[in-house]
Amino acid sequence: MALSQITPTLFLSGAEAPMNATLVSQKGITLIVNATLNHACPTYPGVECLRIPVSDLPSARLGDHFDRVAERIHGNRGGGTLVHCAAGMSRSPALVMAYLMRYRGVTLCQAHRWVQESRPYVRLNAGFWEQLLQYERRLYGKNTVKVAREPSPPPRPPPRTSRLCPQLKLILT
Repeated sequence: MALSQITPTLFLSGAEAPMNATLVSQKGITLIVNATLNHACPTYPGVECLRIPVSDLPSARLGDHFDRVAERIHGNRGGGTLVHCAAGMSRSPALVMAYLMRYRGVTLCQAHRWVQESRPYVRLNAGFWEQLLQYERRLYGKNTVKVAREPSPPPRPPPRTSRLCPQLKLILT
């Protein structure tokens, strides 16, 4: 699970990529967004580190950081941005999706598809999905993704997909 390129200047990874000085330099990264509690921010000349100390728990308030992180990514005109968490599967993809919604004008459905195409193993926790749904509603006044919880026994028919995003079906346990 190495570095995934989302846009020409936006990258997503786990905690190993920002520790690779050669990779950071080759990609022209000038901003590292570190969405972890325990991983250090590396120090490189000309590279700023923005720390977002949030745990990967459904109760963690990652959504409180969506606007600030999106603004910093958008404002990083001098180089690339690397957003990372421990595995690059939950916190950092959620932050990237919030940025895409706010500054690229895409829906949550489109942002999820965009990120998933570059990083297929994205698996946000249920709390981060809820916070992204709230963020999308705040930005656009509606939601384009429906989240269904896996039913308790006896099993029910599978959830229906959203009409606006038929390929996206989220089952959260």
